[in-house]
Amino acid sequence: MTDFKQPPAGAGRRATLLQRRVASFGHAVRGVGAALRTEVHLWFHAAATAAVLGLGLYCGLARWEWAAVALSVGAVWSAELLNTAIEAVVDLVSPEYHPLAGRAKDVAAGAVLVVALAALVVGLLVFWPYFFRE
Repeated sequence: MTDFKQPPAGAGRRATLLQRRVASFGHAVRGVGAALRTEVHLWFHAAATAAVLGLGLYCGLARWEWAAVALSVGAVWSAELLNTAIEAVVDLVSPEYHPLAGRAKDVAAGAVLVVALAALVVGLLVFWPYFFRE
């Protein structure tokens, strides 16, 4: 005879896995929030993101243009968040100045610069025709 009061095999593990995924999402949101509270550059990126979204709505971008803008914005935010994480880890493991620590921070900041410049090019390619007819 089967006892119907017991959950199916593995149900507890699934609930635990789901709980871990939800908690992981919460940690990620908390990380973005912490970075926004402490990193001035992220405020600049937030303002630029708001401006680009507003401009996109004003221009009535096509779906592919929104895709290019969204990928560019996401790439810049991701690079800046990774840069912030790298700087925090470098500060933790090397509180005193060390040339390699400085190089790690500079290279991480350089990655943000490269992605931001690429996003600027995407922005020019997407928005230029809306304001300057060829």
